Amino acid sequence: MTEFPLLNALLYTAAGVLAFLAAFALAVRLAPLDLWKQIVEERNVAAAILAGGVALALGWIVAATLH
Repeated sequence: MTEFPLLNALLYTAAGVLAFLAAFALAVRLAPLDLWKQIVEERNVAAAILAGGVALALGWIVAATLH
C-alpha cells in the first residue's frame, strides 16, 4: 500500500478486475457447453442467467476479498 489513497484505489481496482476476468474465463471454459454460442446464436435465456449469476457471484467474492 502506498501513501496515496487514489493510487491505492486504482491498484486495488485493477487487481479486482483482473481477478474477476481470470475467474470468469475459467468458469466459461469449465462450462459443459459453449456458453457464448448458446447465448448469442441460440438465444438461450437460461445460459444467459447462468453467466450473469456466475459473474455476480465472482464479483461479490472478489469485492469481499479486496475489502
